[in-house]
Amino acid sequence: MLKSQKMRSVAVEMDALKMGMGWTVSDLGKTQIFLQSTWGDSHPGSVHLDKLVKSAEERILSLGAKPAKYTTTDICDGIAQGHDGMNYSLLSREMIANMIEIQATATPFDGGLYICSCDKGVPAHLKAIARLNMPSIIVTGGVMKAGPDLLTLEQIGTYSALLGRGEITETEFKEKQHNACPTCGACAFMGTAATMQVMAEALGLALPGTALIPATFEEILDISADAGEQLLELVKQNITSSDILTYEAFENAIMVHAAIAGSTNALLHIPAIAHEVDIEITPDLFDEIHRRIPYLANVRPSGKYPAEYFWYAGGVPAVMEEIKEHLHLDVMTVTGKTLGENLADLRANGYFEKSEIMMEKYNMKRSDVIYQYHKPIHKEGAIAILKGNLAPEGSVIKHSAVANEMMTVTLSALPFNSEEEALEAVMNGTVKPGHAVFIRYEGPKGSGMPEMFYTTEAIASNPELVSSVALITDGRYSGATRGPAIGHVSPEAVSGGPIALVEKDDLIRIDIPNRTIDIIGVAGVEKSPQEITEILNIRKENWVNPITKVKKGILSIYCKLAVSPIKGAYME
Repeated sequence: MLKSQKMRSVAVEMDALKMGMGWTVSDLGKTQIFLQSTWGDSHPGSVHLDKLVKSAEERILSLGAKPAKYTTTDICDGIAQGHDGMNYSLLSREMIANMIEIQATATPFDGGLYICSCDKGVPAHLKAIARLNMPSIIVTGGVMKAGPDLLTLEQIGTYSALLGRGEITETEFKEKQHNACPTCGACAFMGTAATMQVMAEALGLALPGTALIPATFEEILDISADAGEQLLELVKQNITSSDILTYEAFENAIMVHAAIAGSTNALLHIPAIAHEVDIEITPDLFDEIHRRIPYLANVRPSGKYPAEYFWYAGGVPAVMEEIKEHLHLDVMTVTGKTLGENLADLRANGYFEKSEIMMEKYNMKRSDVIYQYHKPIHKEGAIAILKGNLAPEGSVIKHSAVANEMMTVTLSALPFNSEEEALEAVMNGTVKPGHAVFIRYEGPKGSGMPEMFYTTEAIASNPELVSSVALITDGRYSGATRGPAIGHVSPEAVSGGPIALVEKDDLIRIDIPNRTIDIIGVAGVEKSPQEITEILNIRKENWVNPITKVKKGILSIYCKLAVSPIKGAYME
């Protein structure tokens, strides 16, 4: 007997209450589907999801099941940039997942269809799917189209920095600002939203070939309807999320992450999702996989093309075809088939030929966007995990966006205790070539782990600084970040990590090929490792945890309960 039907005899008021919503007696006995979305007027990635919900609802109803619509909308990192709203971004992942758990547990359901698009909405839904362990499918809401001359939103930070330095006019800036988001959908580059849509499919929880479809395409409504139909099959077969979210599935997702040069924020989200099914995903696993899986996706911000071109070129299945010799092809997916069977079906159905035809419309080849395995953009993936006396637990860098001259470098420390101070120093010229700019007390326990997007863009847009300055933080970065930006430094400053002990003119050695980051000198003078250890011990004894940003309400609770950035910054 279905769970929803078992519970009717336990919660005897349930039938009456549902009939009060207009349900019929017949509806009460049907398969009950939890139809959850992040629909709302919060940002372009969620504003259109009601149409996908309606399409899925109609298909589910036509097949004799009964969906119940729920909404837990998300916030937008872009809208939250530059003010204290960004402190609430990462914790929103936790709260959305918690609310979905509440909704889906308080009312018995037999399966769940989850429709979402963006930075925190997708990982929150994935966390909830893992936690609830019932038959589930995720539908990702696609990406927005690029603007004029392939303009995409991540470029606006650069134009803002140019305006601030007087290099473009207000009119020129407004022209870019007003045309960067021409349609609904997630941001049109391989930022966190696009990365997590890809991760949902790579984990086996979304239908093959669906991630990053342009949100304005009519096909996205068919995808949502088809997902609703397939969900009913999963209910019949009792295939739950725990059947899909295996260790091997997470390894597959990380391999795809390497191939697409995905956002560093995936190193927060993938471990947090895995934690829900009692699987530990370490940063070392990311590093190991990224060392052996080549970077293939020529998509912004690391590559040339907007994210819609990724879908035109075949999307996730095309990437998986290129790296399939590394993948665990026997993992189960929401099709009810293994990954290997899915790829075989796509080949047999002409899926890859269709993507070639699609690319011909743009006078391009698939390999212009998704490179071949033996002719990669780079022989390694985009992410490196750096460890050393500055980051004993680890730190994260997207080295695909780092200039060659910054791969191994010694810099002079210039520490700040907030992003606001660091950004001002970049803009007023205090930051000079050769500086290692530190932004600390911005980790999950410090301030909620906001992005440092504006500071990275101010540096990346400055020709004098972009190849001569590193930015190091216990906070995180936008998926659009470029340049030598090292984040997730752990332990974080508020916990007394070594990043809290850095002083002006300390010498910082960054060695990306050897995966190290260390304090090697003081006041511009190099010291022995033993001397550095003694100096740091003395500084630790004298360290006083400063009063950081005032926190109250849910931000206060999150900062108390969040684990280390390198572990995923989830609440525990």
